[in-house]
Amino acid sequence: MAKAAKSLYVCQACSATSPRWAGKCASCGEWNTLAEETDAGPPPKSGMTRHSKGKPVKLGTLAGGADEAPRFTTGMAELDRVTGGGIVPGSALLIGGEPGIGKSTLLLQLSASLARAGRSAIYFSGEEATAQVRLRAERLGLASAPVALAAETNLANILATLDARARPDLVVVDSIQTLWSDELDAAPGTVSQVRAATQSLIRYAKLEGAALLLVGHVTKDGQIAGPKVVEHMVDCVLSFEGDRGHPFRILRATKNRFGATDEIGVFEMVQQGLREVANPSEMFLGDREASVPGAAVFAGMEGTRPILVEIQALVAPSPLGTPRRAVVGWDSNRLSMILAVLEARCGVSLAQHDVYLNVAGGLKISEPAADLAVAAALLSSFSGKALPPQRVTFGEISLSGAVRAGAHTALRLKEAKKLGFTQAVIPAAGETGADAANMSLTRLTHLKELADPLRT
Repeated sequence: MAKAAKSLYVCQACSATSPRWAGKCASCGEWNTLAEETDAGPPPKSGMTRHSKGKPVKLGTLAGGADEAPRFTTGMAELDRVTGGGIVPGSALLIGGEPGIGKSTLLLQLSASLARAGRSAIYFSGEEATAQVRLRAERLGLASAPVALAAETNLANILATLDARARPDLVVVDSIQTLWSDELDAAPGTVSQVRAATQSLIRYAKLEGAALLLVGHVTKDGQIAGPKVVEHMVDCVLSFEGDRGHPFRILRATKNRFGATDEIGVFEMVQQGLREVANPSEMFLGDREASVPGAAVFAGMEGTRPILVEIQALVAPSPLGTPRRAVVGWDSNRLSMILAVLEARCGVSLAQHDVYLNVAGGLKISEPAADLAVAAALLSSFSGKALPPQRVTFGEISLSGAVRAGAHTALRLKEAKKLGFTQAVIPAAGETGADAANMSLTRLTHLKELADPLRT
């Protein structure tokens, strides 16, 4: 007699299991996240059986050469930059982002670009009907691209369709949370269904050598829903970021087994879809107003690409007992540290002032070298003195007030000089390179050297 399937309750926030239902997950503390799922066996077409005996495998050594993974370019330079030079056949990529940020538009443009280049691409839509996808393709001018399209959520039907055709170069599934397998007694989007669908599709991609691109939903915290089980299985995790109030979109790799994870691709959302931005610095500085107090230009690095962006600060007397601290595009804890250093090491107290900080263009910065530019913007707004419009600033500030050098000083100055900047406030240490020979450099060892001239 066949053994009855075991029923478990799985937390949809942390994937912890429980033999009985509870209102609160004992592992992560989230409420109302336990869902009943049946452990019916391995995923379909996974090559596993419940009572598989197994066989020994051949073991090798660490010696021997390693050839670089073969790639094919996508026709989108920004996407190729993020993935490390192109997509590797047989790899699995996961892209996540807020609803409406442009994930489906990006993947449709990618599929059309590959199809027009002579490669085969299959697009499975689980959230939209084929008519809706065709309307978007017509609006983007991609209706003539030979992309194979289907609206399907049944995992078995998708695998059967792929087996019945010649091996495609790219398979797009939008999205993985909509797929379901009738072999599992669980709702679509649950941990069991997502894990089974991802494992089955990745196994097909590895065996056949087809690149697989999955779309993942995100939670209210911005993390890819799943939770984390999909990110562990795929080769590359891409995050599509942006502010709906700005046209710019940032494609960032948070995991990449075939390349670096510090590169970004910049796109602009226009009526015809996503347009690649070859020089992001010009775009982020395009609407900058000169001679306005509280504005500083930061020369940052995203991977190997220098990017210049404007940091805006507003310091105003607060009518409240507890002044406001509002930050957009930067770490609020880092802002609190800079304010404390200004007060303790430079004698500039903003304890009775509201502080608002914004990174223009919707870009999110996590680099410590932005400390000096933030401090310059705060001091400029507090004193009412505008910084020179042709000046860039970068450097890390320690708790003692010392200004530390960041990496790639020469590349930052080269990009600034290319865009017409003639002055730079930088740490005292660090090589500047020959490209900054004609720039006026102000080297700082302590934050007081920046604060004192703005206070007088």
